[in-house]
Amino acid sequence: MALKYIMEKESRGLTTARELCDHFGTPFDTTAKVLQIMNQNDILGSVKGINGGYALKMSLSNVSFNELTKIIDGKNHTDHFCHGTKGLCELSKTCNIATPLDTLNKKIKNYLNTISLQDLLGGESMKNVSENI
Repeated sequence: MALKYIMEKESRGLTTARELCDHFGTPFDTTAKVLQIMNQNDILGSVKGINGGYALKMSLSNVSFNELTKIIDGKNHTDHFCHGTKGLCELSKTCNIATPLDTLNKKIKNYLNTISLQDLLGGESMKNVSENI
């Protein structure tokens, strides 16, 4: 939501976390944390101070949906669908659907790697990325 808002507003200046919270009714702490994570990963750039805020630093055509998910989630996901935080499922040795689910999971991840945020959000290509920063 934040990226689409920032992308659409880009020519009108920087966007603050408070502005996003007020517009979407999202919690400030969560919104600010996600913006900071995207800033640390060079998707957004920030300007500090009273007139500060965030703007796109990178073209959204260069970031896949899957990449953004990994950045925000902050976890390294295994390629095995049946692998959780405690390891493989206890039924993995006798499960007859683990392999088909792993195959499906890999195909979905590969597909999500091909979809750029630009494609997903439907915005036009950015001509001058980070003019505001």
